[in-house]
Amino acid sequence: MTVSNKYRGRFAPSPTGPLHFGSLVAAVGSYLDARHNQGEWLLRIEDLDPPRETPGAAAGILKTLEALGMTWDGEVIYQSRRNDYYRTVLDTLQRQGQLYGCACTRKEIADSAVRMESGGIYPGTCRGGLPAGRSARALRLRVDPATIELVDRLQGRLQQRLETEVGDFVVRRADQLVAYQLAVVVDDAEQDITHVVRGADLLDSTPRQMYLQQLLDFPAPAYLHLPVAVNTSSEKLSKQTFAHGVVIDERNTALADVLRFLHQPLPESPQDASREELWQWAIAHWDTNAVPAQRMLPAPEQYSGEITQD
Repeated sequence: MTVSNKYRGRFAPSPTGPLHFGSLVAAVGSYLDARHNQGEWLLRIEDLDPPRETPGAAAGILKTLEALGMTWDGEVIYQSRRNDYYRTVLDTLQRQGQLYGCACTRKEIADSAVRMESGGIYPGTCRGGLPAGRSARALRLRVDPATIELVDRLQGRLQQRLETEVGDFVVRRADQLVAYQLAVVVDDAEQDITHVVRGADLLDSTPRQMYLQQLLDFPAPAYLHLPVAVNTSSEKLSKQTFAHGVVIDERNTALADVLRFLHQPLPESPQDASREELWQWAIAHWDTNAVPAQRMLPAPEQYSGEITQD
C-alpha cells in the first residue's frame, strides 16, 4: 500500500458523550494543520466500544462541528461498520503466526504483570500455549525485541522497546471487539491518511501502531501529538472527569479559547469577526512551532468544572 502525496488528515472522536474542550483541541488542531497545508480533512467515528458509548453522541459531535463551521471531505466513516476489514487483517496476522490466544483474566494479568514506570507489562503467560484446561479469551500480538522509533512533529524523538516496555498486546479483546490499536492502523491505511494530529495521551501507544504498520506493510503517517487539556487535578478532560460539552456562541468563544490554548495568534477582537473570517485567519496563521511541546496543559476553567445534576 502506498501513501498519497496529498495531505490527508483526520479527526476520529469516540462517541462517549458531547464534544468537550479536550476533543475540540484535537479537532481544531487537525483541521488547521490539514487546511493550512491545502490538504483534506476526514472524519471517522470510533464507535467500536458500545459499553462506553452514549446514545446520540455521534450525531451530537457532528452537529457541534458543523455549528463551528468545520467542514470535512468525503463521507463520515463509522468503525462499527468496518468489522469485515478488521477480521481480514486479523486473519492475515494469524496466517503470519503473529497472533496467539490468551486465556488470562484482567486480575491474573494484574497479579503477574511486570511492573514498570509506564504500567504493567504482560509477562507472556500464554505465549507458548494455553494453560491446561483454559480456553482463549483475547488475541495477542507477538512483539519482537526491536526498538520502535518515532519522531513526532511536536514532541520530538521517542524510542520504545515493545518487548520490555509493553509486552505482547491485545488486538482482539475478550468481548470479541477489535482493539483500538488494530482498528486505527487499518483505518488510517484504508483511508490513505498521511498526517495524524491528535492528543499526546496517545503518544505512548503510537509505537504499537507503527509496529503493526510494519508487519502489515502499511505506510506510517507523520504524527503530531498536541498537549492534552487537563483539569485542576491534572486529569484529562473526559466524560469520567465531568468535562462540560462545548457551547457554541456568536462570539467565537470556543474557537478562540482553543487557539489560545495552542498558543496561536488571534486577530484583534476575535469576538467581532465572523466565524468564516476567524477560520481564514487561523488557517493562514497556523504555526506548529508555537504549540507548546508539552504532553498536558491546563484547560480554561470554564471547560473543566464538574457537571451538577438537578
